[in-house]
Amino acid sequence: MSAALLRRGLELLEPPGQGKAPPGAQRGRDGPRAAGAARRRKRAPEPGRNKATVKGRVVKSAIEEYHKKKPVNHLRENLQYMLKGRLVADKAITEKVLAQNRGRKSKDQPPEKAEKKKPEGTVFTEEDFRKFEREYFGIP
Repeated sequence: MSAALLRRGLELLEPPGQGKAPPGAQRGRDGPRAAGAARRRKRAPEPGRNKATVKGRVVKSAIEEYHKKKPVNHLRENLQYMLKGRLVADKAITEKVLAQNRGRKSKDQPPEKAEKKKPEGTVFTEEDFRKFEREYFGIP
């Protein structure tokens, strides 16, 4: 909110009998340089305790500080939370979601799975080889 809007709002809230104050007295400053002087003015030192002395200071235990800052293991709570809901989506749906989240670049695409070739076996049996041997070589 700007200062002008704030001033107008305060003028509306004033009792109707009071007039508008002159612009110099409205701000409550002595001159144009008073704003900078107010910022530069140092606060008077408070009559509190002197921070340079040790009197009244509570010594913190290093062990207590270590235990305060020690990391907490949330594994058990997280496992309970994860195992609480056992809803498993269909494989087709999960594949769709994964495909949508992948980029279009080739580096983002998963490697295509090559179909495994079955080891080629022979069509002929031992009996066929013996029969061929007899016919070709003439062995009875």
